[in-house]
Amino acid sequence: MEPLQIREDDLTGAAIAALLRAHLTEMYEIMPPESVHALDIAALRSPAITVWTAWRGRALLGCGALKELTASIGEIKSMRTARAYRRQGVAARLLEHILEEAKRRSYSQLYLETGSFAAFVSARALYSRYGFEPCGPFADYTDDPASAFMTKTLADLPKSAIFR
Repeated sequence: MEPLQIREDDLTGAAIAALLRAHLTEMYEIMPPESVHALDIAALRSPAITVWTAWRGRALLGCGALKELTASIGEIKSMRTARAYRRQGVAARLLEHILEEAKRRSYSQLYLETGSFAAFVSARALYSRYGFEPCGPFADYTDDPASAFMTKTLADLPKSAIFR
């Protein structure tokens, strides 16, 4: 089996476009429309956002993004694993990559928003395993019972505290 490779994505490929469409479609099936905070491909092209994709050979396994909120604070966006590759560690590898990049950028804090419904139990558990803790709304978010907000402090933590 080929090793998993993570690379920055320019969002021009058909595979990433299809994965992001599937992500948005599923979010609108699960969440109330006003609670969907997933970004479409145009919004992900913002200069404040970097997107990475995980590949095994020519197969796209998943994606994740990091949005700069301030010079020292980031937000994890668009974490998605293709259905065929779930439960294989893809999301964990992408999250590790994003945490490493946030540390390289000298971010002191990371935030994320995910769903509060049962469909998001695995996502919340993953983030908890990596030290994210519940918090209130941040940036432009408002209190929403369909959302779960989480944060992780990065400043002054040894690398062993960030990675398993």
